[in-house]
Amino acid sequence: MDIYIQQAQPTDAEQIAPLIYDAIGDIAHRLTGEAEEQAVLAALAALIKRSDNRHSYLYTYIAKQADSLLGIAVLYDGLTAQTLDANLSAWLKTKNAPAIIDAEAHDDEFYIDTVCVTPNSRGLGIGTKLLHFAEEQAFEKGYKKLSLNVELEKEQARALYERLGFVITERWTIIDEPFHHMVKSLSS
Repeated sequence: MDIYIQQAQPTDAEQIAPLIYDAIGDIAHRLTGEAEEQAVLAALAALIKRSDNRHSYLYTYIAKQADSLLGIAVLYDGLTAQTLDANLSAWLKTKNAPAIIDAEAHDDEFYIDTVCVTPNSRGLGIGTKLLHFAEEQAFEKGYKKLSLNVELEKEQARALYERLGFVITERWTIIDEPFHHMVKSLSS
């Protein structure tokens, strides 16, 4: 299987939005200020096409085989997240939506916001490829820590992350929901 990973483009937004929604579920409603699924997907697509928020194409990478999108990873660092989330908060205020965005990483971490694989591509190792890609990106950018958050009940996902070297470092709360904050130390 010849799979490659590349930075997303604005034209990929309509394919990426459902994967983000699948991965983050109800959090997508809060991050878009929308209640109905189609409105959430449209708002996510609009955010992906922009350059100033956590779901921008600039921070999104896609795994492809030929012309088929197989999965996505949204990656950025904790310090940059502060600016991205301030922009997202300002956008939400224009929609009269709750504009509080919880921090999801420490400033010194390279953060895996979202990883999701299309339903037909699950079980083929695409998610693992995307996680390895995130590690390569973190290392190339000089980060010593790669982090992610996983919901407490997602035991299979947590087990995968642990197999890849992530360890639970603390409890984290995102939109009033508990998560495990997991970190992988990167050595030179």
